[in-house]
Amino acid sequence: MYQFEKVSSQEAIRMLGHAIVEAGQINKHIAIAVCGPEGELVAFLRMDQASPAASLIAQNKAYTAARDRKSTKKMGEFMHEANRPPAFWGDAGITGFGGGVPILHEEKVIGGIGISGLSEEEDERIAYAAIQSVYGNLKNGQR
Repeated sequence: MYQFEKVSSQEAIRMLGHAIVEAGQINKHIAIAVCGPEGELVAFLRMDQASPAASLIAQNKAYTAARDRKSTKKMGEFMHEANRPPAFWGDAGITGFGGGVPILHEEKVIGGIGISGLSEEEDERIAYAAIQSVYGNLKNGQR
């Protein structure tokens, strides 16, 4: 039997909470998604005044970061450099917008988090802060 680790629902809820606090500190509204390593949604929240479009984008960022095991920022850079649009992957959930980050534990991807609603840089900053709030110092090539 094959077993794998994944982000727990409690850990996901804690990351959502921290992301909400981070957004609140700058008076902004975001959507936050956390998924397991297979890309299945574990937790999601769209703040009251966040754009409805941010909902799907946050989920796609979390999905991409988990499935491809790299940040969506790096994925977007690869898409640009290799001249490969998201459709190349044959998966409508793949995105290259920054703000999606894989969640690592003991050098294994256990999920992904996606933030949407701000600039790609600010989305990514909040994603890393949310991970750090649950798992401590960022290690294992997290950044």
